[in-house]
Amino acid sequence: MPDEVANPRQNVTFASNGNHAHGYLALPEAAQGPGVVVIQEWWGLTSHIADVTDRLAREGFVALAPDLYGGPTTHDAAEAGEMMSALPVERATRDLAGAIGFLLARPEVTSKTVGLVGFCMGGAFVLRMAAQEGRRVAAAVPFYPVGPMPDDYSGLQAAVLAHFGDQDAFMAPDAATTLESSLRTGNPREIKIVRYPAGHAFLNDENLLGTYDPEAARAAWDATVSFLRANVV
Repeated sequence: MPDEVANPRQNVTFASNGNHAHGYLALPEAAQGPGVVVIQEWWGLTSHIADVTDRLAREGFVALAPDLYGGPTTHDAAEAGEMMSALPVERATRDLAGAIGFLLARPEVTSKTVGLVGFCMGGAFVLRMAAQEGRRVAAAVPFYPVGPMPDDYSGLQAAVLAHFGDQDAFMAPDAATTLESSLRTGNPREIKIVRYPAGHAFLNDENLLGTYDPEAARAAWDATVSFLRANVV
């Protein structure tokens, strides 16, 4: 993975297990609201992820997108795959735990819990962090999760809304069914799996894979905002 470099979207620094990490923070017009962590795709902290963070802020959330790559971004799929493969899972989870703590400590955040929203690689980290962080995470929203996901969901206390594309070439056809079965084991919270007639990354309107689907994106986004409002308190 490339060395840490400055990313113009970084506007906050937060503690991360004795070290530090960076991210992009967006505040709502009211200057306060529930906290949401946005977890990037394999491309990095790109303009798309910053836009998603801004959109959540416009919906009334205090939204933070941690920069898991420490600056670098790419629009090349091969390079993105290399960057994702080189990202140490332990370091990423440490940085994400730091991001959750950073949000919950901020005076602008009115909630006692946070929501997590992530895409592709970030979707997998949503599930991992929700299982790891227990009661600090009230809502977990993975979009088309790909990557290292938990073997054990016994620590999960969040409600889950998972979005999948039925034409996703990056995932096994039964991935949504398998995840739903795993999540329902011993979890008393709401578990909702939604499938769309769309491909991978259907919400990404930069359309780097040629799979952006406006109709599916609109439906998934509206459902996500409603879900976060209902659960992150």
